[in-house]
Amino acid sequence: MKLSVLDQSPISKGETANEALQHSVELAKFTEDLGYYRYWVAEHHSTNGLASSSPEILIGQIAQATNTIRVGSGGVLLPQYSPLKVAENFRMLENFHPGRIDLGLGRSPGGGKKTRLALTDGFEKPLSSFSRQVKELQNFLFHSMEKGDSYFGVTARPDSSYQPEIWILGLTERGAKHAALLGTGFTFGHFINPDHAAGTLETYREKFKPSLARKQPDANACVFVVCADTEEEAEEIAKSQDMWLLQVEKGLETRVPSLEEVDQYTFTEIEREKIRNNRRRCIIGDPVHVVNQLQRLADKYRINEFLLITNIFDFEKKKHSYQLVANELMKRSR
Repeated sequence: MKLSVLDQSPISKGETANEALQHSVELAKFTEDLGYYRYWVAEHHSTNGLASSSPEILIGQIAQATNTIRVGSGGVLLPQYSPLKVAENFRMLENFHPGRIDLGLGRSPGGGKKTRLALTDGFEKPLSSFSRQVKELQNFLFHSMEKGDSYFGVTARPDSSYQPEIWILGLTERGAKHAALLGTGFTFGHFINPDHAAGTLETYREKFKPSLARKQPDANACVFVVCADTEEEAEEIAKSQDMWLLQVEKGLETRVPSLEEVDQYTFTEIEREKIRNNRRRCIIGDPVHVVNQLQRLADKYRINEFLLITNIFDFEKKKHSYQLVANELMKRSR
């Protein structure tokens, strides 16, 4: 099993955005030393609790600070942008860090209507154009634009010896079909909604068509993980993530609360039920339990790579969570 990381650069209360971004770089170096395979950073806009608004810039900083781990986006919100510009950004990254760059693409609007319009400079860009945009992006990266295409003769520069690995992030069979028919990798967002995962991943494998980017299907999944030395401690530190998810879903505070704040809050029964439901998106426990559950999902989903996301208040305990999972997996591999 390969372990990887998805990082949204969450800002804990009392922390600055600068500190959160520095923590992302530190966590990337830390997980590289632990043997994690890739490190992806997210894209979020107009939110006070998630510092990663420009994955391309953060990728460059992380790749510069590391040596071997693959670094990429999870993902660039392509509907808001020009495929040519995205291709050029990732060509630049590949030139600085050859063979280490991943280009994960999302179909999300990136925020509310006003935020999205601000990103597109006031143009109403339909999400239904996503498939066409991915195809154009591939054509720019692989110089495969055909005569008759709107942008024939336009070339993405600079040239590079390697091309970034292209992945599409999705939750449903529609997303899986996009990835399959376009010949990209597919990342299932278990951490957002685990429903229909097995069927979605099977659709991707069944409908996959080889492309210049990829000859064989390749899928992974992203899951919330909180690991500690004991089951009791894991449950305790996961409370900050539980409350953070509640707040995000209500459109309220997006900074991660402290355990003291959580303990002082009186949850309604509806909120407690929501927390229980959200736990389906998570694996929480000691190292043995976490790796057992990851293996269960690996068998169910027929995949061998997970991106772990851990949005808890305490950064040192977050690092320890990633360390415990890696150590347990390494112990089993021996």
